[in-house]
Amino acid sequence: MAEEVVSKNFIEEIIERDLAEGKVRKVVTRFPPEPNGYLHIGHAKSILLNYGLAEKYGGQFNLRFDDTNPTKEKTEFVESIEADVRWLGAEFEDRIFFASNYFDQMYEGAITLIKKGKAYVCDLSAEEIREYRGTLTEPGKNSPYRDRSIEENLDLFERMKNGEFPDGSKVLRAKIDMASPNINMRDPVIYRIARMTHHNTGDKWCIYPMYDFAHPIEDAVEGVTHSICTLEFEDHRPLYNWVVQEIGFENPPQQIEFAKLYLENIVTGKRYIKKLVEQGIVDGWDDPRLVTIAALRRRGFTPASIKRFMELSGVSKANSTSDYAMLEYCLRDDLKLKKKRLMAVLEPLKLVIDNYPEGEVEWLDAPNNLENEELGTRKVPFGRELYIDRPDFMVEPPKKYYRLFPGNEVRLMNAYFVTCVGYETDENGVVTVVHCTYDPETKSGSGFEGRKVKGTIHWVEASHAVPAEFRLYENLVDEEKGVYDPETGEVNVNPNSLTILQGYVEDSLRGTTEVEQYQFVRNGFFCLDCKDATEEKPVFNRIVSLKSSFKLPNA
Repeated sequence: MAEEVVSKNFIEEIIERDLAEGKVRKVVTRFPPEPNGYLHIGHAKSILLNYGLAEKYGGQFNLRFDDTNPTKEKTEFVESIEADVRWLGAEFEDRIFFASNYFDQMYEGAITLIKKGKAYVCDLSAEEIREYRGTLTEPGKNSPYRDRSIEENLDLFERMKNGEFPDGSKVLRAKIDMASPNINMRDPVIYRIARMTHHNTGDKWCIYPMYDFAHPIEDAVEGVTHSICTLEFEDHRPLYNWVVQEIGFENPPQQIEFAKLYLENIVTGKRYIKKLVEQGIVDGWDDPRLVTIAALRRRGFTPASIKRFMELSGVSKANSTSDYAMLEYCLRDDLKLKKKRLMAVLEPLKLVIDNYPEGEVEWLDAPNNLENEELGTRKVPFGRELYIDRPDFMVEPPKKYYRLFPGNEVRLMNAYFVTCVGYETDENGVVTVVHCTYDPETKSGSGFEGRKVKGTIHWVEASHAVPAEFRLYENLVDEEKGVYDPETGEVNVNPNSLTILQGYVEDSLRGTTEVEQYQFVRNGFFCLDCKDATEEKPVFNRIVSLKSSFKLPNA
């Protein structure tokens, strides 16, 4: 029997080579978010990739907050990130770290560089530093402060730490090469003066390290073996390596870059999401129209569906765009055999069965999922008055319309055959009540000999119906216009991205407060909203419709 061929991505090949050659004994990975906003689906790829590699090779996964910029960071974001990472299934137990816990080591690292003649205090303004830096085609020029003595630099840097100078008046720069073809190596700033209260260290520091200096130190201190990041950091890798080498870390980490996850016509950038939140266009970072992890969770996506989506998207060095429909496909595939199929009426229209006994209610058996008998059955009430969905009745139907219209017979799901015998309208001609008669011999599975009915519709018995709100979502972006307005830079918002309907769900959902997914027959997969639903008034978010034209490649 032929062995199964297991395909490995390029990062797995690097790790396995490092293990085989003895470069690495234990794989250590990390997910290092900056707590300046909520995570989005692109971060989910990084979380699952880093955690998956550590798990596959029996290693360790760290969650570390890159909190080196207090102006944008909040405890709220720290807590939301922890919740998101846990929800995705990435376990970190006591391995949660903060870059700010290493500020002392970073300061000592900077002192080491100064003593080696590899760093200097510079008095140029930010604008002057940019002017001196040069361009992609022209080399930069040295700062007039580049040749300060080691003693002077040590003195000035300590005085920077002690708060003797105004914000922005001095910086500490690495001394590398102002003629380097890589602009990141042209004496980058590694410390700046900034009097800011930090969410973790308070007012202890008035100087803060820059990300490109802090990040490699954080990785090295934690013993990270493979520092996996996205492609935009590829040009920063020489600086990453320079920092850990010049400071003198043994067994320095290896930076590896992979392509980001891009979704077509979807807003993923933190600054754009933040603007949508601040402008009140969405009701928070977890608005179900967004693709933050919190929003996906609130809408009803599952960790398994997101993980499957990431597997299908793959890991590569080449940028590409994934189709949101593929994420929806993964969600449907995950839920279809696991969740109950219940009845809900989103646009209620009263249906009266004229020949059904008044005041009588019977309880009928209904399967919870025809494709999975293990989910069992439930009892649903049936009586003289029901609600059906308004699109299931038409006075003058087109051809091949098999639902209710005058004179037509349909099957009420799990119940009886009914025939439309009339209807009522209001003063505007809008249908308000449909009248039918039923055949008591056709009760759910009996009396069908010689009877062919093409249409089956769902319903909810009126006296036991539970009032509910349904939120139907479309893409937040107006796809015809594209994601961003080229002139204003604003998101082109789809005015129909949210539709709210008031309807009914069946009695089995009365009083539910459990955040759970359901398939509402013919209407799609829904999830109880974790924020706005109450025991008296459930609110359901439609996660995804039932059908899609999306097909897996080679399927």
